[in-house]
Amino acid sequence: MTVVSPEACPALVLNADFRPLSYFPLSLWSWQDTVKAVFLDRVNIVSEYDRTVRSPSFEIRLPSVVSLREYVRPAAYPAFTRFNVFLRDRFTCQYCGAQDDLTFDHLIPRSRGGQTVWENVVAACSPCNLRKGSHHPREVDMWPQQMPYRPTAFDLQKNGRLFPPNYLHESWLDYLYWDTELEP
Repeated sequence: MTVVSPEACPALVLNADFRPLSYFPLSLWSWQDTVKAVFLDRVNIVSEYDRTVRSPSFEIRLPSVVSLREYVRPAAYPAFTRFNVFLRDRFTCQYCGAQDDLTFDHLIPRSRGGQTVWENVVAACSPCNLRKGSHHPREVDMWPQQMPYRPTAFDLQKNGRLFPPNYLHESWLDYLYWDTELEP
């Protein structure tokens, strides 16, 4: 029998409607936080690992999937962060399509009054960012494949599903992609 450490047993956290709190990053809790939430009666256990933890007075199978008892209303719009810009743009340079050496570019350069906001920032690889420099897109004929926009939380979750985490426990699969469109 293989001994699995508790650290290798995170729990997928679902909202009260049984959807993950977030897809990217995937809403996971450590086994300690999960067990604490169980004892505080904040979650329902949906699925368990075959692994147990013990104390002198009790034993519990580690939960692999839990759902919150009370619904948490998700934010309509995500925070403006570098990571979320990359996620919105699917980790792809909006000028050439490269997927490595990413940074971000101001469509209207800051030196020309451009602001650091959703509607003016795109993911760009370093070579494209250097090539565009402090020019307006029309001056160098460099237009993004997708114009920048303020995404909704749903937009980012949809894109996050395209980049599944390296590890997905089998008990999580029924809850991760059940609201995606099925192919005919």
